[in-house]
Amino acid sequence: MSKTVEYFMAPASPWAYLGHQRFVAIAKKHHANIELKPADIAKIFGATGGIPVAQRPIQRQEYRLAELTRWSKHLQIPLNLHPKFFPVSGELSSKLIIAAQQKSDADTALALAFAIGRSVWAEDKNIADGDTLAGIADSIGLKGADLLAHAASEAVAADYARHTDDALAAHIFGVPWYRVDGEGYWGQDRLDFVERALMA
Repeated sequence: MSKTVEYFMAPASPWAYLGHQRFVAIAKKHHANIELKPADIAKIFGATGGIPVAQRPIQRQEYRLAELTRWSKHLQIPLNLHPKFFPVSGELSSKLIIAAQQKSDADTALALAFAIGRSVWAEDKNIADGDTLAGIADSIGLKGADLLAHAASEAVAADYARHTDDALAAHIFGVPWYRVDGEGYWGQDRLDFVERALMA
């Protein structure tokens, strides 16, 4: 019987971007279902003691950059350490991903999530801008304008709020976060453990 992985993420997270394709490949390898749950990371940080990058001590900021450099090189995934549009609100892009889930399917929404992350971290695009997001959606074969309109719907807002509430109820404090059989794994560097859980 196939397992399900809850995938809590924020499209502007560099760690979600770096881990996304590997996670999807692992899930497919083990025939696992993915419940993609873009969530409000600002609200999650506020409730769990998280600190935005710019407000962290310089030592933590420097180490974050070193780790991003290591993982980018290791995975051979392009990443600009200082993107033009970061920090950036992830609300509209999260809602666009949810709109894709509602209007299409999980694979399409996952592809859009990666395209949005790549737009921030490799292409210097502003994912808080509606026209930019519509263009990203168009680039992977979706109808960006239609999807953007649906992203403003109450149905999408309800799912976004539910994902965030689910994250808080599960004591999640960062992204990406993966849950298998009720057990959580924080960070793309925990994907080996996610795979083991899918094999158990």
